[in-house]
Amino acid sequence: MENHGRESDARPADDGVPIERRPLDPLPYEGVWRFTAPAVDASVPQARHAVRDLLYRQGVPASPDLVHGLLLIVSELATNAVRHAALLSPTLAVEVAVGAEWVRVSVEDNHPYRPTALEADHGRTGGRGLLLVREIAREAGGVCDIEHTASGGKVVWAALPLKPAPLLP
Repeated sequence: MENHGRESDARPADDGVPIERRPLDPLPYEGVWRFTAPAVDASVPQARHAVRDLLYRQGVPASPDLVHGLLLIVSELATNAVRHAALLSPTLAVEVAVGAEWVRVSVEDNHPYRPTALEADHGRTGGRGLLLVREIAREAGGVCDIEHTASGGKVVWAALPLKPAPLLP
């Protein structure tokens, strides 16, 4: 995987935190990292391991359950890019953005098709990856979405809070 480095401001502009309440300097683990890889099966575990190693190396204060969820999301999104977009997108990009209170992972490809989360069909062995991503994000108190890119492709992302979501009664 090719690492395209760290950008200076990892916090999204719409994170809901007023600018005057944000720390002046980013925390040591904050940043944005981007990896590219060929859209082949071997890239899925490589992407997962790269994200795991990055979170550990940067000292991101994520619980083991959160890391497990993030890695499962990366695996599902990278697998979808390999299985469904490789013909039109020979390369995929994995991005990890870490803020003071959240982690966002995304996978980008150049295929224009925008997938939808399928409902569970117990007769099929596949086709539920995006549904799984949506449920992992929801249970963690996070969100996920799909956006078109300027180049005509798409980016599928999930953002999860670093602090555990409150339990519902």
